[in-house]
Amino acid sequence: MVITQTPLRIRYAGGGTDLEAYYRDEEGKVISCTIDKYIFVIIKGRFDDRIVLNYSRNETVNHVDDIKHELIREALRKTGIDHGVEVSTLADIPSEGSGLGSSSALVVGLLNAFYQYQGEQVTAERLAEEACEIEIDICKKPIGKQDQYIAAYGGIRTFTFKSNGTVDVDKVVLNDSDWRRFGSNLQLFYTNTTRKSADILTEQREKTSNRMDILNELKGLVDEVKNGIISNAFHSVGRNLHRGWELKKQLASKISNPQIDEVYQRALDAGALGGKISGAGGGGFLLLYVPREQQDFVRLALKDLYELPFFLERDGSKVIFNFRRYPSK
Repeated sequence: MVITQTPLRIRYAGGGTDLEAYYRDEEGKVISCTIDKYIFVIIKGRFDDRIVLNYSRNETVNHVDDIKHELIREALRKTGIDHGVEVSTLADIPSEGSGLGSSSALVVGLLNAFYQYQGEQVTAERLAEEACEIEIDICKKPIGKQDQYIAAYGGIRTFTFKSNGTVDVDKVVLNDSDWRRFGSNLQLFYTNTTRKSADILTEQREKTSNRMDILNELKGLVDEVKNGIISNAFHSVGRNLHRGWELKKQLASKISNPQIDEVYQRALDAGALGGKISGAGGGGFLLLYVPREQQDFVRLALKDLYELPFFLERDGSKVIFNFRRYPSK
């Protein structure tokens, strides 16, 4: 039996520039961080040759091709497992429509578990590349590359997306004290709505050529956020989150709505310096940068929303349990 733990993520700046429609002409750039909310994948051998899946639904099949869950099916195909296993997935939060990169974290965690089950330990780079291949190339999801990479690598990272498809990874280093201090200024609130990111991202992708100036500005915020973190000018991150959100709303029609705008304004009035809807937008979680002395005021202003307590996470996808009683089939 193997169990992997793969973190979800929050993004600070650069969203949209990780889409191929952008980085095939201009280098894309994103800065993201993992949090201590996870997708867990469990794989164990069976006494027979059937494949059993346990997620929000249950499947029992004789052949990989019969699996309905496309991400699990393609991860099994990619890693060469075709019989005699039981796979279960667990999530710390509802996985669909959260805006925290859950589907990409799932694929990275699946690959990590399946390779380890066969006795192979692979790099974060390979996990990220193959997760992108599954989601973007095989399953035709209209998404970018950032979620797969941050789930595999973990911590605070900047990713540069090259026109040739390669990705440069740069780690943002903070000591333990500054790491905790920076993270303590961030809050997440659930907006009580979910959305299909594919709808928003499809529109955004189609409008990319007409939004290059906005996307260039969003990319420019990446280095500003990174420098603010490194120099301990943490409040500047909040102000740049606000700038980024005002720009992001211009990329597609459903990124925000009157309900989200009203909630966000309440947070600003209560002391938040900035924020954004996590992920593609339209619902899910609202990320806010709030100085600690203002956080109770924000909680009161958003008392109708559920706050998700969290800490920043330094690690990417990892194996947390590996027990082999007999050779895998």
